[in-house]
Amino acid sequence: MVENATERINNPEAAGQGPVMASYEGTHLVPVLTIAGSDCSGGAGVQADVKAMSANGVYAESVITSVVAENTARVISVQNIDVKIIRDQIDAVFEDIVPRAVKIGMLDSPQIMHAVADKLDQYRPEHVVIDPVMYAKNGAALMDPDCIDTLIDTVIPHADVLTPNIPEAERICGIGIDDLDSQREAARLIQKMGCRSVLVKGGHAQGDAKDILFDGEGFHEFTTARIPTKNTHGTGCTYSSAIAAQLALGYGRNQAIARAKRYVTVAIEHALMLGRGNGPTNHFWDVYEHGLKDSVVGGSPSRDVDGE
Repeated sequence: MVENATERINNPEAAGQGPVMASYEGTHLVPVLTIAGSDCSGGAGVQADVKAMSANGVYAESVITSVVAENTARVISVQNIDVKIIRDQIDAVFEDIVPRAVKIGMLDSPQIMHAVADKLDQYRPEHVVIDPVMYAKNGAALMDPDCIDTLIDTVIPHADVLTPNIPEAERICGIGIDDLDSQREAARLIQKMGCRSVLVKGGHAQGDAKDILFDGEGFHEFTTARIPTKNTHGTGCTYSSAIAAQLALGYGRNQAIARAKRYVTVAIEHALMLGRGNGPTNHFWDVYEHGLKDSVVGGSPSRDVDGE
């Protein structure tokens, strides 16, 4: 057991070497870990996470929890990874390249949820962003429907930022969401389940894309104009990964969310026309066009404002 992931990890038997000290001095990229499912089409899951983290200027690491045979049109099958392998992957990351932030996505079974929660208790990463993935873009289930209580009891309390969309928030808190008032109420109810803050995303609502954050003390809103496109495969994965990256880079929570929302909005605006269904976002468009320094996530904190 370690007190904090940035402190010394002394496990020479597992690592095959002496103690490892997590240090970011002299490096240019801060490590960030994603724990999620694999999407073979590259638009969502771990693949989207790694792209989003890289585009946000951090070093991406990954632990795969499930292998999903899917494309832009459908989910064909899901194979969960053996729980021991999931634990071993997490250990391998934390005993060597220790992440400053962890993003968690698809956790398909109670056994996987318990395994990941136990490792979060063990390593206590500095920042944890949890995207409670339940459905693919086409509506296919990506979480065992009997897992909701386990999710609430074991996973959600670890979140510094929980990022459910409207259908996921409805499942978690048990109320319907059909306007901003009910979106706020859902955020309030979910935050009481133990997470530090919850961001209920408004992508499934009408009008502007309005995300509502509740941190136990007050509400904050993050709003952008809705972009008319069907190519939104992996947007939730991309958004939560960008938040984790921005937290790891040292931005405060509201600033990290504001920067991540600008990033994902640009990625959606320039989404790729690939596949027969809902195409993927364009994770690197802004970086390719302007370079990281001059992209929407580049520059200094003075460029940014918190959500209102």
